[in-house]
Amino acid sequence: MRLDGFGLFVEDMGKMIRFYRDVLGFEIKEDENTSNVYLLKDGTLFLLYGRKDFEKMTNRKYEYLKGVNGHFELALYVDTYEEVDKEYERVIGMGAEPILEPTTEPWGQRTCYIADPEGNLIEIGSFNRPFQH
Repeated sequence: MRLDGFGLFVEDMGKMIRFYRDVLGFEIKEDENTSNVYLLKDGTLFLLYGRKDFEKMTNRKYEYLKGVNGHFELALYVDTYEEVDKEYERVIGMGAEPILEPTTEPWGQRTCYIADPEGNLIEIGSFNRPFQH
């Protein structure tokens, strides 16, 4: 098997599309007026799927966390420590929820955390060098 992408089940599709597209720079692969929206970021597929639509498709009810979701994080990388600080300020100014201000960790990473409109954690970090797999 090969990783194709990942997704979030969302409550407010419009708000989440605007956040990931306008604040974080994901590209919409299709029309945003659908319940199953594909976004792209650096060649990775990112899916937003309406919670109610997913429940209908699977014929099940699910529980959803309220507030900040501590079950996973989406990690974004920038090349320099300075970019961590700039991006943090930029996305907070555009409505992201601040979680952890930029901090240089003992292992050499400068990192910060924000949350999207539905409380999913997003890390913006750097080891002060260009990204490498």
